[in-house]
Amino acid sequence: MTVVLIVLVVVLAAGLAVLAATHLTYRVRRPSKVPATGPRRILFPFVANALSQPALDAALRLASAEEATLVPVFLARVSLDLPLDAPLPRQCGLAIPMQEAIEQRAAKFGVPVDARIERGRNRRHALRQTIATERFDRIVLAAASRGGPGFDADDVAWLLENAPGEIVVLRPAVDEQISVNLRRWTPFTRSRSSRRESPPARSTRSSAAAR
Repeated sequence: MTVVLIVLVVVLAAGLAVLAATHLTYRVRRPSKVPATGPRRILFPFVANALSQPALDAALRLASAEEATLVPVFLARVSLDLPLDAPLPRQCGLAIPMQEAIEQRAAKFGVPVDARIERGRNRRHALRQTIATERFDRIVLAAASRGGPGFDADDVAWLLENAPGEIVVLRPAVDEQISVNLRRWTPFTRSRSSRRESPPARSTRSSAAAR
């Protein structure tokens, strides 16, 4: 009888040891990181007549490498004598074809686009509205080159101070802007040295109000 009890105790102890080893192995092999929820998003703010092709291409390369969505945000200025949600047909007439130009270029990189129009009393106010309402993982911003169009040093410094997440500021060596022919809404590239500009035409699209 004593021998039987000893055998049972040994078998039970061996079983407990196997279970403990299995549990420890599971805990060691269990992944330590929780997968991120939702695709990554790269914010790309821009203003009228200041859409930098080198900065856009840099944002698209990042988005392609990270399998992220590009979120180009046109910053629309609303004058103080108008309500913030007032229709802006002229600025929308600029924003929509510029966003279409971005989508055409993004298609060459295989990058999805989720375009936006954000309002503000000035660029900084519109930037504040953007970072408060949009979900993003990184911001790519084109700094003005040699006094050209784009975000100046004060805007860049404010964004670095106030925006969360990663911020990439690019000042192109060559001031090459992507512009659009507003008569046909066909994208073309215009360098700073070029003095010829297509005269603006009012958009005939029915959707004139910004988001």
